[in-house]
Amino acid sequence: MVPEPLRIPAFRAYWLARLATTVAQMAMVIVIGWQVYDIARQTMSIGDAAFQLGLIGLVQFVPLFLLTPVSGWVADRLDRRHVAKAVVMLEMLCALILFWATWSGAISLPILFSIAALLGVARAFAGPALGALAPNLVPRELLPRAIALSSTAWQSGAIAGPALGGVLYDITPHLSYGVSAGLFGFAVACLLLIGPVKRSTIEPGKPIRRMIEGLQYVGRNRLVLGAITLDLFAVLLGGVTAMLPIYARDILEVGAQGLGPLRAAPALGATLTAIYFSFRPIRTNVGVKMLSAVVVFGAATAIFGLSTWYFLSLAMLAVLGAADMFSVYIRQSLIQLHTPDSMRGRVSAASTLAISASNELGEMRSGFSAALIGPVTATVAGGIGAIFVTLLWARWFPELRRARTFDLPEPPPERAAVTTGGV
Repeated sequence: MVPEPLRIPAFRAYWLARLATTVAQMAMVIVIGWQVYDIARQTMSIGDAAFQLGLIGLVQFVPLFLLTPVSGWVADRLDRRHVAKAVVMLEMLCALILFWATWSGAISLPILFSIAALLGVARAFAGPALGALAPNLVPRELLPRAIALSSTAWQSGAIAGPALGGVLYDITPHLSYGVSAGLFGFAVACLLLIGPVKRSTIEPGKPIRRMIEGLQYVGRNRLVLGAITLDLFAVLLGGVTAMLPIYARDILEVGAQGLGPLRAAPALGATLTAIYFSFRPIRTNVGVKMLSAVVVFGAATAIFGLSTWYFLSLAMLAVLGAADMFSVYIRQSLIQLHTPDSMRGRVSAASTLAISASNELGEMRSGFSAALIGPVTATVAGGIGAIFVTLLWARWFPELRRARTFDLPEPPPERAAVTTGGV
């Protein structure tokens, strides 16, 4: 039985584009991280090489941080379809550059860091545009299921991407970048199939003022603020992505071939959870269940940090991925349902910034912590920290605990428009 949102042609094209884009992104990310660590370890100690992994996270985050106010306004002001197509083409260019550099033997840390920064620019605009586009493609009552399916596309890509990247890199190092470029091209073709969509228009006024309004809305809506910041701090402390090359090479000793399954394990758990939710969405006590899921995420992270058995490590990564998806599904549904359409681009930009801060700065935190206190201590402490943050947020944001259902409040009247071109 096909889930209802996928019966809508525009959403189906969007879903395929997101799947292809995510596979390509994850295939690139796994290879970039491996190349950085491998090149660095040729002349550096484990600690110094871990520091380089932390810097990779930082250079991806800085452009996102600087461009977030602009990217949110762009997603609300311009045609979201066109913005999405432009940034996917930029990612395709990055893949082609890395393909050439690896194929020609010119790959180096400066090239990898430069492309990582360019990918940060692309992500700054991709997150708000794609995140705000999905609600325009389905009826409001189908939005929670559409969010679950969209997350399924992302998580499925996160499973296939690292495995594909690792296998292709093992065949020949430049092949993973070439396939990624082709997948980005396919994603652009899918986005071209999405016709004009009806959405609300941003109120006229100075761009700077409209940008500030998005941040003000997040600050005023405590449910949205609590949901966004919970993800920020929990994953900032509990994220393990940057540690995986270290665990694969120097702790679990499974090498590049073992790294792919490690990177894919969280996405496997998350995908199975998202598939379940696409058919059987959560209906009651959503806030308490979200907070409980983050506690499980932190506990699984701590156990992974202590594990020296490869299969236990894989299991804990799958558990933390499932717990993270459980939390993401509830959090993103609450944010989208409680945000007016004319504000979704700017709120999605704030959410994207928080997600990237938790991911990229989390990688930086992990790398720097591993350099200072060792990878095992840094990972275990991060998992415990995620649990502590969840308990604090449950107290500081009672709105999260009190969220019972995905109610569908009618949005305030907004000016409807059909996007047909630039604005």
